Amino acid sequence: MIEVKDLVKKYGDHIAVDNLNLTIEKGKIYGLLGPNGAGKSTTMNIITGYTGPTSGTVSIDGYDVLTAPEEAKKHVGYLPELPPLYLDMTVNEYLHFAAELKKVPKEKMETHMDEIIQATKIENVRSRLIKNLSKGYRQRVGLAQAIIGWPEVIILDEPTVGLDPNQIIEIRDLIRNLAEDHTIILSSHILAEVQEVCDYILIISHGKLVASDTTENLGKLMKGPKKLELLIKAPKNQIESLLKEESDIQTITIKEQKNGEAEVTIEMLENQDLREKLFFRFSENGLAILQMKESSTTLEDVFLELIQSEEDDLSEQDKLNNLTQEKISWSK
Repeated sequence: MIEVKDLVKKYGDHIAVDNLNLTIEKGKIYGLLGPNGAGKSTTMNIITGYTGPTSGTVSIDGYDVLTAPEEAKKHVGYLPELPPLYLDMTVNEYLHFAAELKKVPKEKMETHMDEIIQATKIENVRSRLIKNLSKGYRQRVGLAQAIIGWPEVIILDEPTVGLDPNQIIEIRDLIRNLAEDHTIILSSHILAEVQEVCDYILIISHGKLVASDTTENLGKLMKGPKKLELLIKAPKNQIESLLKEESDIQTITIKEQKNGEAEVTIEMLENQDLREKLFFRFSENGLAILQMKESSTTLEDVFLELIQSEEDDLSEQDKLNNLTQEKISWSK
């Protein structure tokens, strides 16, 4: 649906997007992640035609954003982080204005407006001035303008920023409903939200794509041993004695509590499952394991490791560049 090739965007000496390549397929919800300044919003602005690239190409359903902008933009609906609302218009007036800009046929206008308003659940505020709406309703109106014309691709930049928990749930449900018939690209700083809603994750750091996969598969990129967390009713010395008998355990961390219980975290060799063995070992010694669970890799773990890896690579490159400059200066 969307093909981004060798995309570069520079602002003076600053490279916001650095040789970015990615493909967006139909019928999925994509989560676009990255730290502040990573190039997420810039990438979205280029895809939607809001700003032009320094070099590279973006095509939407086969139409190049630069050479065939009108055709390309027909396939895209965009909700920026700050919705482009005219506060002195009513909801009806604003959406009709947006529909005219998107060239919705006049004979279909009213029916289409009813469909959009119903889909975004803003029927009860359609006659009110936008400036009098809550943050949640303003966000819904912004989303309504993005889906006018039912574009194949809907791009949402921080769609739940500033909303209360109930409003966030409502917007998430709305996004899931839209995903039944549309491809959605969602940018968010809330990792739990992306993990909850998205089918596919794209992680950008310093303008580069550092990961592209499903949430489940990204978890497999994480390095390090498996962890098992236990709550055991027993003295620390007895716990240590029994756990040290197990050769597949790499490290043991024990935190005693005042009620005679202890929180225990053990790191195991890869692909080892010690749950059953430890249960019977402690049971045979008259000690109770009150709780046992394996630590699962979260999207936050993956995100932090990939970003840190990219930071380390850049630091090493900076050192090499500085060393090269020093050698040039010395030779001069």
